[in-house]
Amino acid sequence: MSVLLDGRKIGHMEIARNHEGDTLTTRQALAIRISRAGQPLVLTSTTTAVEDTVAQPLAFSTETGMSKVTSGSHGSRRPDGLFDVTTSVGGQVQQDTLGWPSGAQLAEGQRQTMLARGFIPGTRYTMRNFDPNSRSAIDVGMEVIGPEVVELPGGRERLQHLRQTLRLTRGEQVMDLWVDDQAYVRRGMTPFLGFHMEMVACDHTCAMAPDQDIDVLRLAMIDAPRPMTQNLRETPIRYVVKVTGNARGELIQTDEQSVTRLGTDLYALDIGVGKRGNESPPTDDDTAANAWLQSASPELHAAALAAVGEAGSDLQRMRRLRTFVSEHIDSHGLDVGYASALEALRSGHGDCTENAVLLTALARSLGIPARVVTGVVYATRYGGASRVFVPHAWMQAWVEGRWRSYDAALRRFDSTHIALATGNGDPWKFYTAMALLGNIRIDRATPLDGIMDTMPIADSAPAAPSGSGMR
Repeated sequence: MSVLLDGRKIGHMEIARNHEGDTLTTRQALAIRISRAGQPLVLTSTTTAVEDTVAQPLAFSTETGMSKVTSGSHGSRRPDGLFDVTTSVGGQVQQDTLGWPSGAQLAEGQRQTMLARGFIPGTRYTMRNFDPNSRSAIDVGMEVIGPEVVELPGGRERLQHLRQTLRLTRGEQVMDLWVDDQAYVRRGMTPFLGFHMEMVACDHTCAMAPDQDIDVLRLAMIDAPRPMTQNLRETPIRYVVKVTGNARGELIQTDEQSVTRLGTDLYALDIGVGKRGNESPPTDDDTAANAWLQSASPELHAAALAAVGEAGSDLQRMRRLRTFVSEHIDSHGLDVGYASALEALRSGHGDCTENAVLLTALARSLGIPARVVTGVVYATRYGGASRVFVPHAWMQAWVEGRWRSYDAALRRFDSTHIALATGNGDPWKFYTAMALLGNIRIDRATPLDGIMDTMPIADSAPAAPSGSGMR
């Protein structure tokens, strides 16, 4: 398959099936090449599913290249039905046991379900698809649109048009598929940053043709309704935001961001007034180590202890940790796709996501609840554009009874930080939030009365982000 973004080729995908004995192995390998602010970035993802003759899962694996170290996981079914899972991120290996989610299917199971349900227009049903990246099941609503003649690079084909709706934790993601009579995908299209990402079946020469240059960071920018001066950024602001499409309801409440619905797709966002209760208190998950936030690592814990020194409160510790990360990471590393906390600590290289995951992991290593935040932030100029909000990542820590934001990449948190999602550092959650960007428009930004009490003391106030989380 050739992979296109609004008609411009950015990569290719290969799908291979191998039926041997009582097992069927399906392998999907994707490679795309994009640029961010002129910096080239190659992203690769390979997913393998192994199933038996009745499409019961036997094993799965995924391997992703988003940073200089490849990450991935592999799971295999045991006789008792549980799965032994090995995860590798940033050179760190973790072993877990997974109970298979009820009803979850891998590639062949999904294909057989589509065949069994048939292609009568108007048919609707739900599948549960297993996602190897998050190691969880995703409910997928299926709708049969009907037969259509589709123009592919190799000629016209009569295909069945299906519409998939992925029911994610926050909102929905829609993908249109065109399959042949055996339910093999020949074309796929899904919204991406307000544009269309398309995959079309073609021969090897077509799929491997040279890619075209496209800057996805520029595509993801949101125009600001007014210049956001430094004085304005340091006061609470009310934004009027329009959210369209399937992204409705995706704006989140935080202890620094209050969301009020004004209409069907219109919201007021008040940012900059510290307030308890908009978010739930931390849970054990907010201090736990995971594959991307290796807070149990002795190396990372030692770095945290050295950074905080004799600080006597969590507020002081967080300020010192933020300063350490800001000075440790070269925030111009746009060639890094998405690195773990240990990778960022060891390399000292990355952009806003590396700043965010490292600071979150350092905080957790000291027992301070912390999470990664994905959103956008204002830039006076960035990537050749002026007065725009650009994709960004920072973090929250539970300090003095509420969640407070810290931005190591920009050295300060201000009221131009608009949060879209919080997470545990796993990149699949990051990319889910980024899918909203093409559906957001900022209509107004008006200062609110009051004094902002959420911003740490800034070492400097850069006019634009020194790194962007856009992938």
